[in-house]
Amino acid sequence: MSENKSSISNASSYREIGEFWDTHDLGDFEDRTYPAELEVRIESSRVYVPVDKEVATKLRAAAENHGLSTETLLDQWLKEKIAENAVCK
Repeated sequence: MSENKSSISNASSYREIGEFWDTHDLGDFEDRTYPAELEVRIESSRVYVPVDKEVATKLRAAAENHGLSTETLLDQWLKEKIAENAVCK
């Protein structure tokens, strides 16, 4: 963090800002806030791969039996298979 201080907490580091807001409520400082405009660019880190309909149905059922989302179970299984193949080489 530069030598500029946080306007409300007068903190000079991110740690101090965090410690300040751990013990204070923004509602107490509402008169010192102002609207801000943000531009958010969300990019997915996921890749979607087509799966045979029958395989997808069985995968959903297996995920439900494991108490997981389909995506989570598939991700775990793929990681395990990749790890197995890496050991074999």
